[in-house]
Amino acid sequence: MGKVSIGLRGWRFDEDEVFTEDGDFRPMDEIPPDPRKRLIRLQALVGSPCDACWLIHGDAEIHECNPAEVVYGESLGEVVLCADHEPDFLYWFAEEGGDRYKGEQVLQDEFHEWFLDGGHAPEGYGGLEHVETDPEDIPEPPEPDQEALNVELPEEERKRIDLRNVEVQEGAAVTDESNSDETDGGEASDAEESADLDDEDFDLGMDYPSS
Repeated sequence: MGKVSIGLRGWRFDEDEVFTEDGDFRPMDEIPPDPRKRLIRLQALVGSPCDACWLIHGDAEIHECNPAEVVYGESLGEVVLCADHEPDFLYWFAEEGGDRYKGEQVLQDEFHEWFLDGGHAPEGYGGLEHVETDPEDIPEPPEPDQEALNVELPEEERKRIDLRNVEVQEGAAVTDESNSDETDGGEASDAEESADLDDEDFDLGMDYPSS
C-alpha cells in the first residue's frame, strides 16, 4: 500500500496503518500514535476556514473565508490554507526562511506574523506542483468514537486534546485531572466529557519546498 491524504491535502498516511484490507478505518487503538493524533486533529480541521482568509476577515466576517484545502506542519501548530493562499505559505517557507521552523509548533505563529506584516507570494508564484486529485476522492476522517479513543497508553504518551480550546494535556496532568473529577463526585456534564478526546514534517506525500 502507498500513502493517502485524508480530509485535506498535505498530511499523508500509510494506508496499511489506518485502513484494513477491506478499506475500512482501523479501530483507533490499532493505529500508531502519530497518525492517530493527526486523524483526531483532522476531525476539527476539515471544513475550517483558511488561516490566511481568517487573518484577513476575522471572526466577524468568517463567512467570507474559503474553506481549507491543504494542511502543513505539526498537529496543533499546523497551517491550513485554501488554494488561493497556499502559494503564500510555500513562498514564505521556501524563500523567506520559513523552513527554519520545519517540524516546530511555532510554524503557525511565524507564518501568521509574516502574512499580517504584508507578506505575500509574488504574482504567478507556483510553488509545489501537486498531483491533481479530485477532492471527492480524498476520504473523510473517521467519525469520533469515544470508546475507541479511550486507548490505554504509557503515561508519557497519554494526551487529551480539547478541540474547543486547542489545548493538549500530557501524562500525569491528564491522570491528575481525572482523579480530581472522581473526587468531585463526577459532576462534569456529559457534554464536557464528550468534548474531550484522548488522543510534519510536511510529509503527506509531498516534498518540503526548497529554494
